[in-house]
Amino acid sequence: MKEIIESTEYKNWIKNLKSKIHAARTKVALAVTSQILELYWDIGKDITERQSNSNWGSKLIEQVAVELKDEFPDMKGFSKRNIYAMRQWYKFYSEKYPFVPQSVAQIPWGHNRLIISKVKNIDEAEFYSNETIKNNWDRDTLEIQITNKLFLKKGSSTTNFPQTLPENQANLAVQSLKDPYNFDFLGLHDDALEKAIEDELVKNITRFLLELGKGFAFVGRQYKIEVSESDYYIDLLFYHLDLRSYIVIELKAGRFKPEYTGKLNFYLSAVDSQIKKPEDNQTIGILLCRKKDKIEAEYALRDINKPMGISEYRLTDAIPDNIKTKLPSIEELETKLTDGIEKTRR
Repeated sequence: MKEIIESTEYKNWIKNLKSKIHAARTKVALAVTSQILELYWDIGKDITERQSNSNWGSKLIEQVAVELKDEFPDMKGFSKRNIYAMRQWYKFYSEKYPFVPQSVAQIPWGHNRLIISKVKNIDEAEFYSNETIKNNWDRDTLEIQITNKLFLKKGSSTTNFPQTLPENQANLAVQSLKDPYNFDFLGLHDDALEKAIEDELVKNITRFLLELGKGFAFVGRQYKIEVSESDYYIDLLFYHLDLRSYIVIELKAGRFKPEYTGKLNFYLSAVDSQIKKPEDNQTIGILLCRKKDKIEAEYALRDINKPMGISEYRLTDAIPDNIKTKLPSIEELETKLTDGIEKTRR
């Protein structure tokens, strides 16, 4: 028995068997989720139509909740609040669809409730449903992505991908980039230097990978390459599992300058020559800058034949001017703090 358990053939076989079981469990879970959501859709539809076509009054949902909980005491989900959400969910998507949208039917009800509570546009809601399926997001991660406005950032980076990559890979590469990236989890101020930003990104690599998105695998920082007996160091090197490409990220603490693309082009050539394997696709470069002028960035990329993208990043969330004027200044805060300490001593 010991020989069987330790054999490579057995290990591969049992691993494959476990994978089949996991896949089957996932299918069952998805089927159950889909059936529940179809039921919720029907309930939301029936209530919406009854409220429109009858004089049963505003207490209908409250009465339905009582009736259903009495009839199905072992089933969760028939509270007044949840039935109200079913109606809201149905009304939201029924403007475009006669039945539950496919992507929407594949994510848990809690995710669906979160999306319709924070998103007002059906296309945007479907985007977050699809991203949840693709990335296997839990509800907390989904909320972070909605709060960070992933829908507006995705695919908005300035790139030359359509001109330098095959169409399928170019589309995937474009969708893999954001603009801007949100690095407020680093706790740094806008005047932070490149080294400090890089240090904190590596310390917070899990949050950094989450912000980059699905598919990025961290290879190293200040990654050393040798060219003609000289040493050079790439700020951050990743590998993208879906693109099957190395990703070189250069980090700049200030405004984008056209000459930055020359250095990044040099690094891409070096990685393609020294690190990339025959089965890997072309190496891609990303410049992350505090600010960029879109036209200037487009000019800088126009005649470069290696794939590059240029995005901004944020270290702190911008505060709207109408709120900013209502916030106390540092001097006011210090005065209030001093007054408070003095009162405490009396």
